[in-house]
Amino acid sequence: MEELIRKYRQEQRDLQSKITQKKKAATKKTRKGINDECAELERQLAERHSTELSAATGNGQVHDDKAASDAEEDIRDPTPMENSTGNLYGPEMSPAPLQGKKPNRQKARLARRAAEQEAVIARATAEAASLPDLRANERLVMEKELKVRGLEEVEIRPDGHCLYSAVADQLSTRRIVQAVGGDEDVKPDYRSVRHVAANFISNHADDFSPFLEEPLEDYVVKIKDTAEWGGQLELSALARAYGLNINVLQGDGRVEKIEAGVEDSGQPIWLAYYRHSFGLGEHYNSLRASP
Repeated sequence: MEELIRKYRQEQRDLQSKITQKKKAATKKTRKGINDECAELERQLAERHSTELSAATGNGQVHDDKAASDAEEDIRDPTPMENSTGNLYGPEMSPAPLQGKKPNRQKARLARRAAEQEAVIARATAEAASLPDLRANERLVMEKELKVRGLEEVEIRPDGHCLYSAVADQLSTRRIVQAVGGDEDVKPDYRSVRHVAANFISNHADDFSPFLEEPLEDYVVKIKDTAEWGGQLELSALARAYGLNINVLQGDGRVEKIEAGVEDSGQPIWLAYYRHSFGLGEHYNSLRASP
């Protein structure tokens, strides 16, 4: 009997190996047919074993049913066997789980792109943290230079008119009429200074046109009638128009001197120029002598 049981166990293992191979090779279309075929093979083997055991334990008589049942228990492999629609002989022979929905490629692409953007932001943040604080450095240098030169700063509103407003403040300390050739009662403001700069550039077109990237007439209109920022050309025009040298203290401590082109220009007027300290960008303040 023991030899027969060993034989049956081997047949069960061989059948399960055959079933496993069949299921691995099954496709989506053939899976149901393969499962049905495997179930039938298992049924046939179990029926044959039962019949042979009944014959071996007592010629199929009723009083030997208990012996046949015990023999069938002995045949079973220590690793539990389930039918073909379940797991076969434990987890090591478990079929791969059925595939769910196909992955959404667009979502995966968006997630990957978001991750890349986060990585770029993280790198930029780390780099920014390692850079010097340009605003703080500029302020420290400016404060030091003002103290050394005996100057104090007059804050000018940070807008497109700041250069002209700073010059207007300087002119007010000199009691200089802003509208050249105009009413002596005109109070200094950025509008008057804009007109002086525009008129001087217009009247000296040959001196300024080579430095312009647009027609001089259009450029002059921007100076007079808009909040277009002023720069080197406008400072040069104002220095010559008012006959005053202009000293511009830079955020790195340098002083840029803009000459009026006349011998008796008197004391220069002072402006402070910032590149990093104001949110709108470049900015001019007025500098007066400390009391």
